[in-house]
Amino acid sequence: MDYESFFGFKEKPFSTSPDERFYYDSPQHSKALQKIFHGIENRLGLSLVVADIGMGKTTMARRMLNMLASDNSYEVSLLVIIHPDISAGWFLKKISLQLGVENKGNDREKIISGLYEKLQEYHDQNKKVVALIDEGNMLRGKDTMEEIRGLLNIETQSQHLLNFVLFGLPEMEVNLKQDEALYQRTAIRTTLKPLGLESVKAYISHRIKVAGGESLPFTGDSLELIHRYSGGKPRMINIICENAILEGFIEKKKEIDSKIMQIVLEDFALLESK
Repeated sequence: MDYESFFGFKEKPFSTSPDERFYYDSPQHSKALQKIFHGIENRLGLSLVVADIGMGKTTMARRMLNMLASDNSYEVSLLVIIHPDISAGWFLKKISLQLGVENKGNDREKIISGLYEKLQEYHDQNKKVVALIDEGNMLRGKDTMEEIRGLLNIETQSQHLLNFVLFGLPEMEVNLKQDEALYQRTAIRTTLKPLGLESVKAYISHRIKVAGGESLPFTGDSLELIHRYSGGKPRMINIICENAILEGFIEKKKEIDSKIMQIVLEDFALLESK
């Protein structure tokens, strides 16, 4: 028997993979989405979602991708930056291809011309164009910042034809300031902060429900410990909960109490052994 069957789950509720199905719309996440959608809806150009490691930026990016892609009034792409050594040329070509521009080779002028034509085509169709950039803190080159600023210059008299939403660590803003003119174009900025105790409880309950669970195996004391030692960061909550459930399964206990939590917290050196 695996622990899913033991606890009555249909799947693992606390995977750290960014599965949009498990997205929890906390009050602060809901507020952040409202701000970003305001920027997109009004074609304001550049929006930033800033948060520390493990705060759910990637899950939010995928949530937005699915929401926008399901609406024909938007043309949306998601670009995940996996390393900091990308060139401005690579970035421009990747964005163009994702937005449906035919391969124009490596000629920058042809790529920009093709992108402008495509953006104008979307504008004529009354479509709002959005480029979601995950791990935006990996964009470090000044040339890339200048390229983004140049793309934001593609606009009508009152609206941007291309909207960027950058998700990244706080250092993302330091990188953007390499091009002060770009940073000053930030129209919307929102910060994701750690979850409070009640949101942590609701977050855990939500994930268990999505996974098919009918009851919460954690006691009140254990939930308080999860909040305290996770720092309210979703990724760390998932890691602690995953190991607590595994520990409960191994000990054949369906109630995750403070004793089980102490074992897990000691294993992760979050709590000193007694």
